[in-house]
Amino acid sequence: MTPLRQRMLQDMGIRNLAVNTQLSYVQQISAFARHFDCSPDALGPEQVRVYQVHLIEERKLAAGSLSVVAAALRFLYKITLRRAWNDDDIPMPKRPLKLPIVLILVSVQGELIDPRPSGEASKRFAIGRKPG
Repeated sequence: MTPLRQRMLQDMGIRNLAVNTQLSYVQQISAFARHFDCSPDALGPEQVRVYQVHLIEERKLAAGSLSVVAAALRFLYKITLRRAWNDDDIPMPKRPLKLPIVLILVSVQGELIDPRPSGEASKRFAIGRKPG
């Protein structure tokens, strides 16, 4: 285990991050380092930007996945390496707004079919029936 990875794991442990979060962050930083074939402490904001563009344009990652990468990179550079970077150096992607599906019942031409015997037909009801 590299000293940088050990220090990052210690920093995450001190902050009581969940085990899955720790594993995810280490995995993301490892992928970042492999992409440039270089230790992350030798890389800067421009390489972070290039990597994020790669993830968006070539790997076509969703905003949620990109948020995990950005959080891991921010943790590494701001906490573990103590670099005085702005949040804008490692931007968080904006998640697309998903509108709820709204079903509109314009009109119902008939009544619901009642599967019960005809003796209970009086208990049937109509939905949205237009008068006349």
